[in-house]
Amino acid sequence: MEEQMRKIGRQMAIRMGILMSFCLSLVGILSSGHFTVPGFIISFILSTIISLIIGFIIPIGKVTAILCARMRLQRGAFGTRVFESLVSNTIYTPVMTLVMVAFAYNMAMRQSDGMAQIPFAPMFLKSLFICYVVGFFLIFIFQPLLLKQLMKKNGPERPE
Repeated sequence: MEEQMRKIGRQMAIRMGILMSFCLSLVGILSSGHFTVPGFIISFILSTIISLIIGFIIPIGKVTAILCARMRLQRGAFGTRVFESLVSNTIYTPVMTLVMVAFAYNMAMRQSDGMAQIPFAPMFLKSLFICYVVGFFLIFIFQPLLLKQLMKKNGPERPE
């Protein structure tokens, strides 16, 4: 049973990592006002790598389960889902946003030969706010759906 849960956790990390990376890369590059296909693809690949590393290093399901148990939250309740989404979002989104904004900032500085007067902190904070809100809703909506799908796919074998 424990190996089965690990397998589900890995599959969940991959699916959520790709979903979050795709959506947050798209939102980030669109909100910057400088959409390019190569920029989006590079951002997506970079953020996917980061999110997969986070997902494989930090067992999000276990972390949220422990925190929910400590707070005596009831599994499946609306408030618990909100809390779980906030925890997962807080783990993923700031790191992914920092990497993506740092990448975009470095690209802008290179293209302008260091002449661009772009302050990093406001660029990061604006992107973090937008990505945090979008990330929360993505996690809140898709995490339970993906978990249900994975539990059905990898669930215990039932005798017929």
